[in-house]
Amino acid sequence: MTHYRYYNEQWGIRDREEVALTEPVRQPVVIPAKNGRAYEMGRMRAIFKADRDETAGRYSISEWWLEPRTRGPGVHAHSDDHIFYVIEGSLSLAVDGRWSILDAGGYAVIPGGTPHDFANRGTVEVGFISLNTPAGFEAKMPGIAAALTAEDLRFD
Repeated sequence: MTHYRYYNEQWGIRDREEVALTEPVRQPVVIPAKNGRAYEMGRMRAIFKADRDETAGRYSISEWWLEPRTRGPGVHAHSDDHIFYVIEGSLSLAVDGRWSILDAGGYAVIPGGTPHDFANRGTVEVGFISLNTPAGFEAKMPGIAAALTAEDLRFD
């Protein structure tokens, strides 16, 4: 199957490129704010915007929200890489045993296999985007959500 990629004339490129696709054409995904596959975990919630099915297994992307004074899942590691981008509040982030504070606009890359944890030690809600690559992390969410819902995630 052949598709054409057109370039924008505003950039001075008036050509098209023939692209042979070896995989199914993915469809664009547009998800309004506060929509997606939500996992409520008491004082924490995750909203998955796109994952394996929408991205041909390349990545998953989700929003995570923690109420004030909320512990995270505890130190853990998994094979996929994480990229965190803080969109609201201040996220406490432990990477390989070292805690940092990331304010809105802060960003972290956590390679697969690296022990990490996160928390909201502040007095306002914190939100961050998590990009996991490759996709697959989302398949673990039902079990993660059940375990975290059963715990009291409040800091003392």
